[in-house]
Amino acid sequence: MSLAYFITGTDTDVGKTTVAAGLLYAARTAGLSTAAGKPVASGCEKTAQGLRNADALALMAQCTIGLKYDEVNPLAFEPAIAPHIAAREAGVALTVESLLAPMRHILAQHADFTLIEGAGGWRVPLSGQDSLSDVAQGLGLPVILVVGVRLGCISHALLTAEAIAQDGLQLAGWVANIIDPHTARLEENLATLAERLPAPCLGRVPALTSPTAQAVAEHVQLDLLD
Repeated sequence: MSLAYFITGTDTDVGKTTVAAGLLYAARTAGLSTAAGKPVASGCEKTAQGLRNADALALMAQCTIGLKYDEVNPLAFEPAIAPHIAAREAGVALTVESLLAPMRHILAQHADFTLIEGAGGWRVPLSGQDSLSDVAQGLGLPVILVVGVRLGCISHALLTAEAIAQDGLQLAGWVANIIDPHTARLEENLATLAERLPAPCLGRVPALTSPTAQAVAEHVQLDLLD
């Protein structure tokens, strides 16, 4: 049976890709086939092959299903700014439909374990009044939430979980990615998250010196996912 999830974060730079790569690595080492998508990415570098995003490349490195870069990351923008602003400056229509079709293509590969990674938090704007959360809704995938553990993360996590539920999607699990190991009352904060988030904690990733996919995989549990 194929498992597929949309992975989002409580904010930008909370380690979504780090955790996603770790989950994919864990799936690979468990003998599962893997695929991933990053529908839109800003902050890309120019290469001889075109614009390339480090996060999308990190996801590709953990895919066992052969996918081309443009399939994994169909919309890439050079400036490291909000995607809807980058798209507007590039003259590109950043619509829900433009992102749904390529992500459905990835899901159609029927890998055992597939992750579609958002950009930033849950309500990242697209064109008009659309948001990246509309893509998650269109795909109908359960959601994995990466909580960047630092001061203020509890409110961000609970508000995101509420928004996911309001959008009619299931929160399948969450991962505590400890960005600030010196967070005051760290254990109490993690306990509060565990008490209030309506899904299992899939892992607690410490502040790693070298946050490789293999290192992260040691701190997550795929068997807690439905």
